[in-house]
Amino acid sequence: MPFPGFRRYSFSQISIAQNAVPTTGVYGISNASEWIFVGSSDDIRSALLDHLHQSGSTVLSRIPTGFMFEPCDPGRCDSRCRTLVAELHPTCNTGEQPAGAPKRF
Repeated sequence: MPFPGFRRYSFSQISIAQNAVPTTGVYGISNASEWIFVGSSDDIRSALLDHLHQSGSTVLSRIPTGFMFEPCDPGRCDSRCRTLVAELHPTCNTGEQPAGAPKRF
């Protein structure tokens, strides 16, 4: 089940700053019709803000409207992210990862 018990938030500067946590975990970015990206980070808030400000990115080209996140233990984060990618099939979790970008699975 994707992000069980967690709420969906608006993908905006204010919402990310107010709602996303600066801790380790997994997150998903979506619009009304698809999951766009699922990633993991040592700082969920920072990773989401990076996506928001990455002009010309594939993620932003899909017109994201929301995000969800799930804090998790660093030792299980990568595994949880792979599970979510396999379950949700996000459209932007393919291809090469740019240097410094949040982890892709």
